[in-house]
Amino acid sequence: MRTIPAREIKRRGIGAVDEALKDGPVHVVKGDQPSYVVMDEEHYRELVEAQEEAYLARVKAALEDVQAGRVRRVTAQQLIDELGLGD
Repeated sequence: MRTIPAREIKRRGIGAVDEALKDGPVHVVKGDQPSYVVMDEEHYRELVEAQEEAYLARVKAALEDVQAGRVRRVTAQQLIDELGLGD
């Protein structure tokens, strides 16, 4: 992933980012730390779609656990006691 200092964007404008985006997402570095990621719309949509698919897969798996009886209800205190996290 390419990086570009924030001061370079300030100096050259968004054209500096446009140029760097040709090679994929760009980390914007501010104060010697990566602070932002800029990416094209297609890449962003792919990430959002993948995230939504992963979320749905987790929900589906959780529902399957409930239906298969692999879930039980306990109080917070019971869980703390079972995990040995009490005083």
